[in-house]
Amino acid sequence: MSEHSLARYGWLSIAAAISTIALKSYAYWLTGSVGLLSDALESLINLVAAIIMLLVLTISARPPDDTHAYGHEKVEYFSSGAEGIMILLAAFSIGYAAWERLWNPLPLRQLDLGIAVSVFASLINLAVARVLIGVGRRRQSITLEADGKHLMTDVWTTVGILVGIAIISVANRFEPSLAFAKQLGLNGWEILDPIIAIGVAFNIVWAGLQLIRRTVSGLLDAALSPEEIAEIVAVLDEYVVGHRIAYHALRTRYAGARRFMSVHVLVPGSWTVQQGHDLLEAIEQRIKDRFDNIDIDTHLEPIEDAASWEH
Repeated sequence: MSEHSLARYGWLSIAAAISTIALKSYAYWLTGSVGLLSDALESLINLVAAIIMLLVLTISARPPDDTHAYGHEKVEYFSSGAEGIMILLAAFSIGYAAWERLWNPLPLRQLDLGIAVSVFASLINLAVARVLIGVGRRRQSITLEADGKHLMTDVWTTVGILVGIAIISVANRFEPSLAFAKQLGLNGWEILDPIIAIGVAFNIVWAGLQLIRRTVSGLLDAALSPEEIAEIVAVLDEYVVGHRIAYHALRTRYAGARRFMSVHVLVPGSWTVQQGHDLLEAIEQRIKDRFDNIDIDTHLEPIEDAASWEH
């Protein structure tokens, strides 16, 4: 699959966002639930995020050029950062709307039909989220994975809200439950709607913060994961034992789907340039065989020279 083909998942996310906005807005119009209103607002943010994702995937697919020798993959972090911020904005908008309704509860209408429409919208998001997260992890695309996780928070938001609406619907049908609610000064259990919406808002704040943290790590050239570094070290250690060489100054980083590493390899000074070159070629190929996408920069030095150990 080429990098350009990833852009089609941007169109998939846009189509899902437009569909769910229409469905959830209709569900809110039917029921008057502030929870479903907040759900529709989050889907609107999903649409903006999907458009940003499409633009970013198009840019990141461009090959390296004279002014961007290391490629354009790092632009993906702008998309994931924007997604994280928009998730936080969605949480704020949900919390604000729910807080207002908490003090001014309103009766809900046509709950059965509203729930059915929202469930259908949520199933669309669930299917698209699973596709985006799966492809994002396989292709190491933080943009796709971030958008998939954003949609998954939308799914959990809907689940929480629908559970609350279902409880309200059931509770309002039983006279003892209504009598107890009136003892609390309530006409019904509609107050649960904003309470659950506030709880959902707190839940998706965590998802937004985690996404922003990952984005910052990528922009600051964080090292590869300990597991990936261990794979690189395992290859290098094999050559240390078998060829009486040494290495140091191992550095790694990642940018979107691409990994980068550099290392100094120290060999006997009596070796010819060809011997050293062949060794580095063999090491680099062994490491590349373990990773889908990695750029390797090796530096050859004589092991007897004290300056070779300075870095």
